[in-house]
Amino acid sequence: MAAVPPRAVFVTRESDYQALLARHATREQARFFLERRGQSLEALERRDLELKAALHSARSAVPENWRQALTVRADLDRFLFAPEDVVVVVGQDGLVANVAKYLTGQPVLGINPSTDLYEGVLLKADIGRLPALLAASAAGEAPAERRTMVEAKLDSGQTLLALNEIFVGHRSHQSARYRIAAEGKSEDQSSSGLIVASGTGATGWARSIMAATATRLSLAVEERAVAYFVREPFPSPSTGTAIRSGKVAEAALAVTSRMNEGGVIFADGIEQDFIAFDWGRTVQLAAAERSLRLVTG
Repeated sequence: MAAVPPRAVFVTRESDYQALLARHATREQARFFLERRGQSLEALERRDLELKAALHSARSAVPENWRQALTVRADLDRFLFAPEDVVVVVGQDGLVANVAKYLTGQPVLGINPSTDLYEGVLLKADIGRLPALLAASAAGEAPAERRTMVEAKLDSGQTLLALNEIFVGHRSHQSARYRIAAEGKSEDQSSSGLIVASGTGATGWARSIMAATATRLSLAVEERAVAYFVREPFPSPSTGTAIRSGKVAEAALAVTSRMNEGGVIFADGIEQDFIAFDWGRTVQLAAAERSLRLVTG
């Protein structure tokens, strides 16, 4: 029986221009909407063309004997990835994080369609070298990083994976109340919630928190550890602020909800895809067994 040829799966998302057209039906209505707000449609059209051009070039680089598939971010939870897939993400860095939790070791190549717009921390593949990188990825020979992911395990059996970070807190601007246990210490807290980040996430939301709080935690992208940061802990007769940040490598960070309603856990900034975290629930947060295989080019 002949071996199944590899499949290149392209992952993208609609551009801001496409979203405007979907909302306003026609280009002129979209233009009118933006001009009333002092903005230009042409800038969004240019970004849309850059995305389409990058996607076209990337798909043209796929060997003729390979199969191809295309999916968008909104459909990732319904798309079935196969073991022989090579995943090509065309878009911003966050799109790599969005797809990571649906994979089980398939190589990922990130293409940056707008180098003056996206930082490209996770977009390391050059379109000019894509044919060679695709072949090497399918053969398991492409240079790659095994980027650590974060996993949340609830006592209910539910789990959640993230490449960057997991947020635990209240779904609104109300204070989140919980008990936190880390590094042999525990404390009841009231705060704006907490995040648990990987080494990849340490360059994003966690970096902003460290800059605002003058906190420094070193965490490499392949290190089997996670860092946690409590956001704006509030001292009171019943809540403390001693546990603010730290690094977890061996034992998991444990958080028990003290919220009657509104408690949530979500991953990589996708607030809509949350797990309820109501009173008495406990979640364990640590480095996941699964990792992202990011081709470095």
